[in-house]
Amino acid sequence: MSDQSLSHDESMQEIGKIIKGVKFAMVTTQNAEGHLHSRPLTTQEADFSGEIWFIGSKDSGSVADIKAHERVNVSYSDADKGQYVSLSGVAKLVEDRAKLEELWSDFYKAYFPQGIEDPNIQLIKVDASGAEFWEGDGKVKSFFHMARAAVTGKTADHQGKNETVKL
Repeated sequence: MSDQSLSHDESMQEIGKIIKGVKFAMVTTQNAEGHLHSRPLTTQEADFSGEIWFIGSKDSGSVADIKAHERVNVSYSDADKGQYVSLSGVAKLVEDRAKLEELWSDFYKAYFPQGIEDPNIQLIKVDASGAEFWEGDGKVKSFFHMARAAVTGKTADHQGKNETVKL
């Protein structure tokens, strides 16, 4: 764990740095029966400011769940770098042509055959209210610390950085 806490701005920058490097986020929603479901959505290339945008399908389970329960969790993982982020917040279904044009790329044609004009496109905006992130020293170094701790019977002396941030 980290001995020094980061400032709010430093934490936001760290979260943004981790998120930017992960192609897919796992978005956890609650369905009408109260069950939790996690689904991958594509991370947008944008600076993190406390909100995250996704492009989804109006007929998807994620959108149906958000209509029923707007509280979500968004998680990012880059195991090779030992970096993880978990964000909690409120999801909103948004109709905003300018934002769609800003986020759109030809990648989405695989999901929306009619392109940006596809009527099934749904923008999803998550306003994060809290976040937690973990950063290790990478797989090899972290594994070494854990292995040494297991052999000696002591707690691993350096497990990376962990911060919780209110947004």
